[in-house]
Amino acid sequence: MLKFGHVETIRESYDAEERLPSIEGLLHDVRYAARVLLNSRGFTVVASMSLALAIGANTTIFSVAKQLLYERLAVPHAANLRLLTWTGSRDHAPSPGFSYPVYEQLRAHTQVLGDLLAFHATAVNAAVGDDAQRVLAHEVSGNYYSVLGVDEFWEREFGRSPTVLGRWMRLNDVPVMIVGVNPKTFTGAASTLPSQTPAVTVALAKATIVTPSSDGRNWLADPTTRAVSILGRARAGVNDSTAQAVLDTQFSTIVRVAVPVRAGEDIPRLVLRDGSRGLFGQRHIFATPMSVLMIFLGLVLLLACANIANLMLARGARRQREMSVRLALGASRARIFRQMLVESLLLAAIGGASGLAIGYVGRTAIPRLTENAWELATFPVHFDWQVFAFTAAVTIFTGVLFGLAPALAATRAEVTDGLKEGGRTATGQRKGVVGKAVVGFQIALSTLLVIGAGLFIRSLAGLNAVDPGFRTDHLLLAQIVLPQNRYPAGANVAFHQRMEQAIAAIPGVASVSPAEVPYLSGELLDTNFLPEGEANDPNRHQTEAYNAVGMHFFETLGIPIVAGRAFGVEDTATSPKVGIINQSLAKARFPNQNPIGRRFSVSVYGGYGDVLTSRSIEIIGVCGDTLYADLSGQPPPQFFIPYVQQTQIRRLTYQIRTGVRPEAIVPALRRVMHTTDPELPLVNIRTQREQIDSDLQDERLFVTLTSVFGMLALVLASVGIYGVMAYSVARRTNEIGIRLALGAIPRQVLAMVLREASWLSAVGVASGVGASFLFSRLAKSMLFGIAPYDPATLWGAALLLLTVALAASWIPARRAAKVQPIEALRRD
Repeated sequence: MLKFGHVETIRESYDAEERLPSIEGLLHDVRYAARVLLNSRGFTVVASMSLALAIGANTTIFSVAKQLLYERLAVPHAANLRLLTWTGSRDHAPSPGFSYPVYEQLRAHTQVLGDLLAFHATAVNAAVGDDAQRVLAHEVSGNYYSVLGVDEFWEREFGRSPTVLGRWMRLNDVPVMIVGVNPKTFTGAASTLPSQTPAVTVALAKATIVTPSSDGRNWLADPTTRAVSILGRARAGVNDSTAQAVLDTQFSTIVRVAVPVRAGEDIPRLVLRDGSRGLFGQRHIFATPMSVLMIFLGLVLLLACANIANLMLARGARRQREMSVRLALGASRARIFRQMLVESLLLAAIGGASGLAIGYVGRTAIPRLTENAWELATFPVHFDWQVFAFTAAVTIFTGVLFGLAPALAATRAEVTDGLKEGGRTATGQRKGVVGKAVVGFQIALSTLLVIGAGLFIRSLAGLNAVDPGFRTDHLLLAQIVLPQNRYPAGANVAFHQRMEQAIAAIPGVASVSPAEVPYLSGELLDTNFLPEGEANDPNRHQTEAYNAVGMHFFETLGIPIVAGRAFGVEDTATSPKVGIINQSLAKARFPNQNPIGRRFSVSVYGGYGDVLTSRSIEIIGVCGDTLYADLSGQPPPQFFIPYVQQTQIRRLTYQIRTGVRPEAIVPALRRVMHTTDPELPLVNIRTQREQIDSDLQDERLFVTLTSVFGMLALVLASVGIYGVMAYSVARRTNEIGIRLALGAIPRQVLAMVLREASWLSAVGVASGVGASFLFSRLAKSMLFGIAPYDPATLWGAALLLLTVALAASWIPARRAAKVQPIEALRRD
């Protein structure tokens, strides 16, 4: 055997001749790469953490995007579900609402789809014993479960008690028997989000009993009431275009017969859509922002790869002797390339594993940012094989991406230059130029992100500082919704009067007033407003915002009455009808006039099932302007009417001014509610400050994400400039030694390196500021009270980036200043 040569030499020669490396060879490379990384712990930690942050951010956003954009209903063959919608020439957005008679006709005549189901999503008061809650309910057609394919909905789980079947509960004061329990994973036909999952489903045939119309109409039989949504199954052998064409023809015929069409109106057109994600598919809402985030984080990942490549190039300059020795001993350049690539992949694996852990933690962080004081996160984010596969693919891709350039550079090492430990080459100079260009781009992107984050932070601060026109301190909000069955017209108004008096008697309560809509909740009620003596002009804006409120509303919220009087005890259900307008409405509808004593009329039906006094309402006062729906708008013209003078008011939010911490009276408030009616839930209990925080939820989420990504970009930029400057110092060691030998002092060398870093940073910052002028136009509509070219933000971002860049350059600069001339000269 010995005449063939040494065993290890023959084995290496055989491995080199193989097209693919052997398992033993790969394991050897992995072990060697592990030793190299362990011997360079500082580099390994910095590089792997940079990669972990980038991969973790991508994994987090991917898992959230997968849940919001691609998750399907938890039913068999969800991809076969189709959602029926309709649109008209004036309705660009398809609507999913149909009347029940139209559904019955479509179901009876369609042959291009499988069976059609119908459901109506609504909120009900659910009471089991003395426990009452406000819950989401679906009123469903009899074939609801069979069309969805949920055959196992008889699962007997109800607080781990099998005795639930046959028990009774009350929905809007209507007794119903529990006949089944949905599977845990079933979220209903409306959405994949747990927040949209119905707590109870009832037969649509009983809908007029459980949720009757406020005016006594049989809304289920009314062909003009578009209250139900329709889902169907695709039929084998019938494509969607054919099915839509046939259904559209049938729909047009049905509408002509069943629904009155006014002169000049077009017949609605039926549109068939994907129903696999239910009625409330999130794709149209989140597709654009999620796509932008994924693209942006892809760029951050590329920049992280560039950072690590620069760091590895800097290490490569110090490992040139090692590579030259290996080449001198007979190693092939392909073998060195493979070894360096394995080293990069192992580093990527470390970063990928850490990134997966970061993504796992981050998957819960983003949903928690959507929570408010009275609602939990609106969606869960699951880690499954798709997330693992995505992370693995990104890890391998990044390992190859950042490892390719250093591996190729290692194969180009010259034996003689490496053995001299010096030797600058044109290739090395080109690497330095490319590295600096990459870091300059990275600093520019970081500047852009920091400017964006700064603008959004200042915008959010501006929103928080807005004066809404009323006092927000020591103000507690709680909502009561009365079922029509239990509290018909008249009785509901009387109940709210009793409740208002009972709350006012709670110790610590200074004043209380109900309001149909709480301020800054994202909601706004409006109705027709016609001053007496004016003709009803259909071409003129006639609707105005309104609110039905209690007698002490203006006192409780601290809204000044600037003319006339507030509501008083004399304003009762039987007294003349009165109203109060704000200053904006007075200017808009009664310019240069005294509105006190003027009269107006409104529509009969308002929002949320209320029935309003419609005619001859006398204006008795003018109040100060307040914001209504949100903080970012202007105070709208609005009027106020006392709820006690309305025919019926079902939903009111009690606004309670306290002399103590608002949270301190919540137990007493619940006791009062239970004493007044134990089967009614008190819902959405929160302070006005918490309500404002909820209104700013989207802005806060955007600020949080942009700030986190801006900080991530800063970290990557600092690592990048450190890598480039370290590589530059290592490549110029002999030059620096010569300068020191010729009389230069260390302080001059330090200044030289920092000056180079300053110029590189300045170019990147200037480019980022210039780019911000282009991109800030896109963000202009998202800003409040601040210009997109805010000088303070621009200067602050520029100074921050320059400071970070100089700090990252300090270590390489100090290393350059400590070069010993004799050692540097010996390398040549």
